[in-house]
Amino acid sequence: MSKRVVVVSVVGVLVVALAVGLYLFEPWRLVTSRTADEALLVPTTTSAAATTPTTSAAAVTTTTTPAGPVALAGGPFRSLEHATTGSATLVRLPDGGHAVQFEALDTSDGPDLYVYLSDKPADAAESAFGSGFTNLGELKANRGNQVYPVPAEVDLATVRSVVIWCKRFSAGFAVAPLEQA
Repeated sequence: MSKRVVVVSVVGVLVVALAVGLYLFEPWRLVTSRTADEALLVPTTTSAAATTPTTSAAAVTTTTTPAGPVALAGGPFRSLEHATTGSATLVRLPDGGHAVQFEALDTSDGPDLYVYLSDKPADAAESAFGSGFTNLGELKANRGNQVYPVPAEVDLATVRSVVIWCKRFSAGFAVAPLEQA
């Protein structure tokens, strides 16, 4: 084999390896960011507690159904593979449906990111979140406020957390608790 054939072969292999690496890892996402600014359904528990006056016991025992969305469960994100801040809240809508809202989400941008409802508790090991989930769709943005409708057929009694998951690498970015009291 001539030296020229070897060099052309090596260059060809390197070009293919580079193309595959760029496709899989999308390294430009290390320096990019996408922001969503959707209207939140309900304020988070911390901001609601700071602005809501205390109520009497009689007001708490009222049996009327609230006219607007109601926060059922939620909490702050726990970082898994990538540093993440913000919170997630499971919300009951006035029509009886449900949604999950992310408030002030801030995580890394990445390829193939999805939002999963999980039957695993938020303190489970990262590898546990790759099964037993309901896919709510692609992550809309890696920053900001966003809302994800929950399909009507989801049994909320089994939902314990919400996960930002990278399908391509089977890796969790973050998880937040959604266990109802």
